[in-house]
This record gives sequence, C-alpha cells and structure tokens, in this order.
Amino acid sequence: MASSAQAAVPRRSWAARFQRRQRLKGSLWMIPLACAVAGAPLAELTAVIEAQVDLPAGWTYSEATASSVLSAIVGAMVGLTGFVVAFGVLVVQMATQTLSPRFMRLWYRDGLQKAILGTFVGTLTFALALLRRVGPDSVPDIGVTVSGVAVAASVVLFLAYLDRFIHRVRPVEVAWRVADAGAEVFLAMRPSAPSTDAPGPHVGAAPSLEVRAGGAGAIQAIDKEGLLATAIRHDCLLVLPHAVGDIIPHGDVVLQAYGPAPPPAERLRGLFVIGEERTIEQDPAFALRILVDIAIRALSPAVNDPTTTVQVLGAIEDLLILIGESDLRGRGELRDDDGTLRVVVETRSWEDLLALALTEIREYGATATQVTRRTHALLDRLEARVRPEHRAAVADQAAALDAALERRVRDPSARAFAGRADPQGIGGSSGWDDARPASNRAALGA
Repeated sequence: MASSAQAAVPRRSWAARFQRRQRLKGSLWMIPLACAVAGAPLAELTAVIEAQVDLPAGWTYSEATASSVLSAIVGAMVGLTGFVVAFGVLVVQMATQTLSPRFMRLWYRDGLQKAILGTFVGTLTFALALLRRVGPDSVPDIGVTVSGVAVAASVVLFLAYLDRFIHRVRPVEVAWRVADAGAEVFLAMRPSAPSTDAPGPHVGAAPSLEVRAGGAGAIQAIDKEGLLATAIRHDCLLVLPHAVGDIIPHGDVVLQAYGPAPPPAERLRGLFVIGEERTIEQDPAFALRILVDIAIRALSPAVNDPTTTVQVLGAIEDLLILIGESDLRGRGELRDDDGTLRVVVETRSWEDLLALALTEIREYGATATQVTRRTHALLDRLEARVRPEHRAAVADQAAALDAALERRVRDPSARAFAGRADPQGIGGSSGWDDARPASNRAALGA
C-alpha cells in the first residue's frame, strides 16, 4: 500500500526559491526601496569626491541657490512619484475592466515601471541627504549638479513611461505580448530528445509513495531537472497526474513515486509549487486563457467591440499555429541518458488547447459576423498548416462553428455570409465577390 506525505514546503527547496523569485518579480517596492536606501550613501560619496577635487568657478553654487535647487528637486520627486503611483492605479483599473485581471501578473513585472519609481525615490533621498549638508561653509557643489542630472534622467524616463504604457494598454498590443510570452514558454517545454517506447522502471506497480498537496491552489511550476535527477538517483519513476496550471484541492495527490526506495517526501515537495493563481512561466495554456479573456470581454454587451476580438484572434492564431505545427508526443516525459522514462508530467493535448482557444469565442461571438468570418479563416489556416494528427480537432471546431451559426443565425443569406472565411473579419477578399449582387459583379466584369 502506498504511503502518503503532506508536509510544508522546505524553506531552502527549489519551490521556496521559485516563490521568492515570483514575489520579487511582481514586487513594485523592492527596487524603489533599494534606490531609496542607496540615495544617502551616494550623497556622502559625492561629498568625499568633492573634498578631493578642485571645481572650476562655473560649477559652484551659493548656499541659497543650492538650498533652493535641492528643495525644488525634493518637491518635484515627491509629486512625480505620486503621479506615477496614481497612473499605475489607473492602469490597473483600466486593464482589469477592459482586458483581463490575469494580465496584471505580467504588468507588475515591467522593468521600466520599477526603474522609474526607483529613480524618483533615489533622487529624492539623494537630494534630502545633500540638503542637510548645505550651510554657510559647506555647499555640496558636485552633489547639486548630480541631482540636476538625475532630475533630467527622471523626466526622460517619465516621458518614456507615459509613452510606453499609453500604447501598451491597448488590447491588441497586450494580446501580442501575451502570445509572445506563451510561445516562449511552449518552445522551452519541447522535449530535448524524441519520445521512445522504452518504459520506465516499475511500470505497472502500485505507487510506493504519494505526495499530497498541503493546501489548495494552482500548480504554478515544477523543477524538471530536479525531478529527473531525483528519479535517476533513486532508480524510480515519478508521475505528476496534474498539469501545470491545474487547480487542485488540499489533500489531493500531486506526485506519485514508483520504486522500492522512493525519494524522501520532503525533497519531493520542494520540487513543485502550489500558489494562489496560475503563472505563465511553465503554462502556455495560461497565455491562451488571457487571450480568450480579452476576446470574450470585448464581446460582452457592455463593451460590444467585436473588432477587438478579431485583432486578438490574430494573436491566438499565431500561437495555435506554433503549437499545431509541433510534435506534442513526449512533451511531458523526462528520460535519462539511456532513454529510460523517469518522470511523467501531465500535459494538455492539442484538442484541449484548441478548445480553450476557440470554444468561448465561438459561443459568445456566434452572432458577430466579423468574428465568425475571422474564426473560419483561422481554422482554414490551421487546417493547412498543422500536423496531420491535429487536423481532426480543427475539423471538429469548424463543424462546431457551423452548428453555432445554424442555431443562432436564422436568415440563410446572413448565415452564408457569416460562414465565409475572411482574414479581416469583414473586408477581406475571401467570399466578397460571391456576396455582391449579380448585377454589380457583371458591371465590374465589364
């Protein structure tokens, strides 16, 4: 009978390090805090340098000028920092309402946003530290000049920040960024060696150890290298019955070990991470989930923007082509140098990913003509480009789209028009000639 283990994640394990990295990546305060702490020592450093350097007369300031300049810099940095924070809150509200709350996990990680906050706060503490050194016999001339340069750099960063995020909150820009992230994750998940029929050790036996989840949540990531090394060291087979991204309840089996001498449960628990929500690091399906969220939100009656859905379908199409052109066999298998199966991780099939990408858009967009026409064009392109074993699922999706049109669009001519493939939704050349009146076609032919 299999034993079970349900312990906390070891603090020094791979899982604990992954969680710390996630917190740092999503943190908006770590870099600003570091810059704030560095401001005062840098101010002292400029004072030390100034004591060793003779400055020309044009680089010196009076006590009143230095005090006024530094005071103005402190006030400006406080104001700009408050504006950036307020602007960030506005972006969060807009993105949550018009895009997808899931996208915010990517937005939090933007390096420019952290850099600009760090520059503002660092300049603030730098100027404050210099301000306390200003006196009748002590004027930090180099420090005042450096503060001015820092303000100029802050203004440039601020303008770049405004330009970047004004453009990056557009749904189509967000869609392509998410699709690119999903493609990067998928390519990283490709097996390093082709799948073979060599079985793993102890296949068919009952698991000798079952590791259960200590709490409910989503499987965020697994340490593939650590799992493979552990399985080889203990001559066992490790099986993860859930895919990365799956939501599991507490006490559910997360990992099974097959072999007479399974690894310690504590070590196994440190090789996978369960968190409150999904991450995109090892979950390309999460990228599709975000894209679909944006698309169906645009189709809601409150928004009624099918053109945005058509644009998002372009990003979905590109990601699906990448996946559909790939050999998905063996994607969840890890083997040793001899080809022996050592780790099996549940992965999503092509059918699952295709259904995730298109089902909800089809159901919510069946009455939006440009959405159905664009979806037909997407399916035609998939049919032409994906691997032969993936085409049956594409045909099933095309049949489901036709059935949805049959149910939702009663007029035969409107249904025929909505069922044509059009890469632009409405406006492409495909099917347009057949939709024009015969008299117009004859006139154009003449």
